[in-house]
Amino acid sequence: MLPHSLTSHIELNVSAALDEDLRDGDLTAQLIPATQTALASIIARQEAVLCGTLWFEECFFRLDPDCKIHWAIPEGGTMLPDQQLCEVEGNARALLSAERCALNFLQMLSGTATLVRRYVEAVAGTKAKIMDTRKTLPGLRIAQKHAVLVGGGHNQRIGLFDGVLVKENHIAAAGSIGMVMEQAFRTTPAGVPIQVEVENMEQLFEAISAGAKLILLDNFSLVDMRLAVAHAAGRAELEASGGITLETVRMVAETGVDRISIGALTKDVTAIDLSMRFAPRTAV
Repeated sequence: MLPHSLTSHIELNVSAALDEDLRDGDLTAQLIPATQTALASIIARQEAVLCGTLWFEECFFRLDPDCKIHWAIPEGGTMLPDQQLCEVEGNARALLSAERCALNFLQMLSGTATLVRRYVEAVAGTKAKIMDTRKTLPGLRIAQKHAVLVGGGHNQRIGLFDGVLVKENHIAAAGSIGMVMEQAFRTTPAGVPIQVEVENMEQLFEAISAGAKLILLDNFSLVDMRLAVAHAAGRAELEASGGITLETVRMVAETGVDRISIGALTKDVTAIDLSMRFAPRTAV
């Protein structure tokens, strides 16, 4: 789950973005009178799920704490082509300097939320949950996991510190699934999820025998997924993973698995097309 407050993560993300873009100052914005004010409109160019409004706002508030931002649709709402998403009113230099960073956050996070929503809609009517992974953009994991939630998906562990996922190399190093699961049950703090990845039916049998309650089916065929669901018979939650696309996710969900994890949700990012239009106002 995400932290109770996103504030510290948003501040870190925005600080890094503005420092990268501005460094010692915006040379082009200095061409505008220091007291000039402006009204900016954010326009959508395609249908998408709006996400990232808090990051967007922080970019502008950081450079002009007195600016005013009015949203036409809420976080998680659906934007339509040529729709005005919000208006930003404030110091013209600040608006110009914050524009790119603010739009970068909004475009990227809206793109993630939009893709997640498509996967969620594709499995509607089944019990399968769409899950994210740790395949995220460096430094933006919390932001992207927030976007997954906005799109209707579910978060897995944030990092290596809040969940156990026993993979092939862990099993090889420990000696067997049974041995590594015994160690996991003995040393993992209460309440921390323990998941084991299996690559075939034999490993699935071993994992269930070892008491695994959360099992990742890595690159299983549809036939083997159905067999795995029948064998588990509710004794463990089953999660499908590996090469699942929008074209195949429905078939995977219909095998009866409980969860489907998709790295592409946060790894393959396609930004939403947005633009900002300025209407200069009278200098003061």
